[in-house]
Formats: sequence, C-alpha cells, structure tokens
Amino acid sequence: MDRRNTIQRQLVFGVVCKLNHPDADEVYAAISKEHPHISKATVYRNLNLLAEQNIIQKIETGCGADKFDYRTPAHPHLRCRRCGKLVDAQFPALDLAKAIEQNADFAVERYNLEFIGLCSECKNILNKEQEDLQK
Repeated sequence: MDRRNTIQRQLVFGVVCKLNHPDADEVYAAISKEHPHISKATVYRNLNLLAEQNIIQKIETGCGADKFDYRTPAHPHLRCRRCGKLVDAQFPALDLAKAIEQNADFAVERYNLEFIGLCSECKNILNKEQEDLQK
C-alpha cells in the first residue's frame, strides 16, 4: 500500500477536514479551484487510499455518492432525507459495538449508524408549504 504523503494526498485530506462530510466531487471542486491540473481520478484514488489507511472515514450513504469524514472513530450521523445533508450526531455515542460483542458471538470491526429524517431547514420549508396549502 502506498504510504507516501504526497502533495495531492495532503490537499485531499485538508479539504476533507475543512468541508462537512464532502463527497468526492465536492473535494475535487474545492481543490481544482486552486490546483486546476489535478485530475478527478487523483482525488478519487487519494480519498480511497486515505480511507483504507483509516486516516479518513468513508461513509456509504446508500442514496448517492459516498461521503468522507476526518473523524475516524465510529460515531453516528444524521442525514436529511430531503436535502441529503450529513452531519455528526452531537450526543454521546452509544457503545453498540461493545454491547453486541458482549451479548453475541460476533466481533464488530466497524459500523455505520445513521439517523434519517429532516434537518431544521427542510423541516421549516415543509412546515411552511403545509401552512400555505391550508390557507
């Protein structure tokens, strides 16, 4: 596995740390503004290498492009079903993996815990639309 810390890899990591759960296209767009010669393939390759090395976390959303997170310890996410925004859940993480390992014959290697619903912005938009319909 390639463990060199290349300029491209540093750029990709920096953007993942700066943006909130970006997908590969968002990382590419951010980098290509200042480095127009970087290829999309280079960005994708480095995102996947960083994820394989557990430097960043790859989040498979199941509804579109994978997202990337600089926080690698297992933690839950909140995903808006309307706009697709993904954010870290801001509450103490449940140690589900430990509970599963203690109560089942199963060694947890990793997990994705995602709560799906509506972010405050989308909830407000839908409430306004409902109010307008009732008038």
